[in-house]
Amino acid sequence: MNRLGVASRPWLLLGFLGVVVILFATGPAYFPIYTVILLTAIFMYVVLTMSWVIFSGPTGYVSLAPAAFFGVGIYSSAILGKMLPLPLVVVIGGLASFGLALLVGALTLRLKGIYFAIFTFGLVELIKNLLLWWEIHFTGTRGRFVIVVDHVTVYYVMVSILAVLILTAYLIRRSKFGLALQSIGDNEQAAAHIGINVTALKVITFAVSAFFTGAAGAIMATRWTYIDPFIAFNPLLSFMPVLMAIFGGMGQFYGPIVGAIIFGYLEEILITRFPYYYMLLFGAIMVIAILYLPNGLVGLIQRVTAPRVIASGARDLAFRARDFSLRPPRWRPRSSK
Repeated sequence: MNRLGVASRPWLLLGFLGVVVILFATGPAYFPIYTVILLTAIFMYVVLTMSWVIFSGPTGYVSLAPAAFFGVGIYSSAILGKMLPLPLVVVIGGLASFGLALLVGALTLRLKGIYFAIFTFGLVELIKNLLLWWEIHFTGTRGRFVIVVDHVTVYYVMVSILAVLILTAYLIRRSKFGLALQSIGDNEQAAAHIGINVTALKVITFAVSAFFTGAAGAIMATRWTYIDPFIAFNPLLSFMPVLMAIFGGMGQFYGPIVGAIIFGYLEEILITRFPYYYMLLFGAIMVIAILYLPNGLVGLIQRVTAPRVIASGARDLAFRARDFSLRPPRWRPRSSK
């Protein structure tokens, strides 16, 4: 019975994923428009969080640059939205962030610890103020108008980006590159000694994660009529992926996804019901989660279910021992002469 139960779990998982895919693919047909907008915002946070986890999760490098890549995608959409079709604009936004990450990573990924985190956060402020100075002194304006796209189209594009991102993250995690990234996080010097090109691997993974962040920024820009450097390069978007990943727990693949979904919905509830205090409540919830859930929600689930798993394993072992004791012996001892 136990073997049948174990064998059926992958099929149950695939069936559940199939139901989820069908639900989200057909959702706009029967969801109210508010739900479509809310799901788009939640999926955006999932994309930002999973993009951050692709690089920072296994390597241990805390990047605070998501807001920079997201803003580059937004400005790519604002500049090219009138001239090019939407799918091409989204891809260009991702490629622009990819190129920026390649350049920044090649220059800074030799830094470690707090120095890398400070530099990546400084990158957000540098690009924001540089764009502001450029617009004021050379274009005589501040900000740009964006071509607005209907919410259903934005929803489907965001779902497509999320699907490709989850597949990419899964393949990286299960490949030799994921193992190499894990070795960098465990001991970077040892990884270099066994022949891993740690700098190149970090730079490429950093750029891949930035591609999805920039693509998400390019499509989200079409929800707003007007953007400026302070809107596009919001520093909050550099910290939210980190907090969501920690809240969900990075011990399992699905942990950051769960954390992003819960935090994205929680942000919407707090903003609508407590518009003047939501950041205070948000911070209090995060502090409590870090203090009492050091391994995130995934760690809590594992801690709760661990006794049941141990009991089930012990019961299975007892059944196997009983079956073994009831079997007739296949050998006979030699008779002594």
